[in-house]
Amino acid sequence: MEIRFSKLSPLALAVSPIVVGSFVSSLFLSSHVSASGALASETNTIVLGEIVVTGTREEQTKSEITDSVTTYDSVDIDYIAPSHPSELVNRSAGVHINNLSGEGHMTSIRQPITTSGVYLFLEDGIPTRPTGFFNHNGLYEVNMPQSNRVEVTKGPGSALYGSDAIGGIINSITKPSPEQPEASAQVEAGSYGWKRMLATVGDKVSEDSGFRADVNVTDNSGYRQEADYSRLSTTLRFDSQLNNLWNSKTILSYTEVDQSGVSSLESHDYRHNPKKNRYHGDIGYRDVNALRLSNEFTFQPNEDRLISFIPYFRDNDTEMMPSWMITYDPNIRKTEFQSYGLMSKLRQNVWSGKGKFIVGMDVDYTPSKYEEKDITLTQEGDIYTDYSETGVLHYDYDADQLSVSPYFHTEWQVLPKVRLDAGLRYDYFEVDYEDHLSNQAVDNRHLRPDSQSIEFDEFSPKAGILFNFHPKHAAYFNYRHAFRAPSVGQLFRPGSSQESTELEPVKSDSFELGLRGQLVGSHQYELAIYTMTVKDDIVSYIDESDRKTTNAGETSHKGVELSLRGDVTDEVTYALAFTYTKQEYKDFEYIYRCRPPVCSSFVQETRNFEGFDLPRAPKTIGNVTLNYYPEFLPKASFEAEWEHLGSYYTDETNTSEYDGHNLFNLRANYDYSDDVSFFARVMNVTDRRYSTYTSNQVGVSEISYRPGNPMTGVFGIKVNVL
Repeated sequence: MEIRFSKLSPLALAVSPIVVGSFVSSLFLSSHVSASGALASETNTIVLGEIVVTGTREEQTKSEITDSVTTYDSVDIDYIAPSHPSELVNRSAGVHINNLSGEGHMTSIRQPITTSGVYLFLEDGIPTRPTGFFNHNGLYEVNMPQSNRVEVTKGPGSALYGSDAIGGIINSITKPSPEQPEASAQVEAGSYGWKRMLATVGDKVSEDSGFRADVNVTDNSGYRQEADYSRLSTTLRFDSQLNNLWNSKTILSYTEVDQSGVSSLESHDYRHNPKKNRYHGDIGYRDVNALRLSNEFTFQPNEDRLISFIPYFRDNDTEMMPSWMITYDPNIRKTEFQSYGLMSKLRQNVWSGKGKFIVGMDVDYTPSKYEEKDITLTQEGDIYTDYSETGVLHYDYDADQLSVSPYFHTEWQVLPKVRLDAGLRYDYFEVDYEDHLSNQAVDNRHLRPDSQSIEFDEFSPKAGILFNFHPKHAAYFNYRHAFRAPSVGQLFRPGSSQESTELEPVKSDSFELGLRGQLVGSHQYELAIYTMTVKDDIVSYIDESDRKTTNAGETSHKGVELSLRGDVTDEVTYALAFTYTKQEYKDFEYIYRCRPPVCSSFVQETRNFEGFDLPRAPKTIGNVTLNYYPEFLPKASFEAEWEHLGSYYTDETNTSEYDGHNLFNLRANYDYSDDVSFFARVMNVTDRRYSTYTSNQVGVSEISYRPGNPMTGVFGIKVNVL
């Protein structure tokens, strides 16, 4: 039986909440909030008063910012209890994170579903990885289920942030030390071997200091064959008021991830044998150890001045067998880096509090090592079952990176209803690269640059205007320039591409117009219209018989993002997020390869895809939740959720298309007592066959799918010991 996925036009999306409402009215509708009903009246809070911290690393209300930001507080996070980051952040308009098995993922925020380093992942405002070491799975290094707050900034960030913040920023903020003794444990079990324990303990150490320890232990067999996944995350935080002027916050985060490789499937297996995994044993494995230590010192002599210093340290090592290279260049690679950094800033209020400026400097020194071993694989049919090392090293190098980034940001209340902000950041990078295989012969598939030092820099101007034209409504406009520095791998692990060390940063310019406020009653809205151009994208092309890499691409990204939420009745609330995007090539050269039977003979040439839609760029993204707090059962709450992902082309030539999918999820929570809660969630309740990532190589007709999870259930209990 061939399975088709329905397409939804923007018009259909507009009326879909009515359809969803009809569907869930026959179910126990549920709540987007905590089982205790603590958020039952949250939709009565004017959206302009919502607190955000990412833009300036200090608390601000939305009435003061010119960015599009979605926030999730600890009550949201505890209720949703995300088993994957997508379950939390995909509720935001314009945001889609897919599930690649375990907690692996790709992100799409104003960009296609991509592995490119166009996003910045933060923990308490500190990048979890240095520039040049982006990992598209990077959110599995963050203990998101035990966060106090998660903020998603769509589009480039403020001047306080540098490379990679093109598509957006995801900032996970840890929970502070408790005022009273606290100890709790949450235990979950579910389909396909899902097991998780979240444990917390905290207390005051003295009148002016306290600590918190969070532990996340997760194990999952996975829906597909040989798809085991496990993690251990520990977050330790110590808060202290040193005296009347100084405060200190120390955070130690550590995560271990052990993830099995999971293959894509071709059409027949995807439709008839979706549990199949072509990678057995350790084929395509990934082992990650990530440690981060930071200490934020804050000095505030008065209400108008604040000085902060955040020294930090990172220690990260990843060993993996890249699954995307299994068929043509199998290898095992190990990347290690340590980071020594300092983030410092001064914030000064002026003009009786109507203006402020922030000046700061970020310094990061990251020595790193990379080693890549050649391997041979053993196959049984189309299943890869084992591997052995050949003893050949393709790459062995050190790359030590220094970045120095001064910045300036200012905000002014120029009129009672008009607020301006502007900023400028300068990023300077120097990378010292040393090849340890300089005496070894180079083959055409594993070119190695000579040892050298590379420098590049970038200015990033930002500006915005906010018009609070009504106590409950505001409009804003912003301009953001952002960039992405070439990764260490792109520079020094070029494969068969020449001239990789000539790469420069990818640049983007973004313009955004937004409206937000409160309509009649409790109904709140946020609307953003944006256009972004990405220039100097990194492309490969054929020059005679040589493959070269250069900055030459240009792409256009436009979209509309709408969020609505409010009360339907005293017992029912809703939240809606909808996005429509148009993403296309403006000037982009690509190596076109066509193989039989698509072409009569093998063809390889360079083509320009100007005017084509970007591949894997969903045209529509939608999410609707309906929430139910039954008066007859006041200790219970329920939630029904609809997730929509629209169609997208699967390759650069726009010849093949994935039709998208629609999923329905249910959640329920019951407070048995003040200290004991039960909860359950059922994901994909209609057992829909869908693909989390669909693609094909240019010139190859066979499409690859990543089957998503079928209907899965999780049941859990949370106990407050103290």
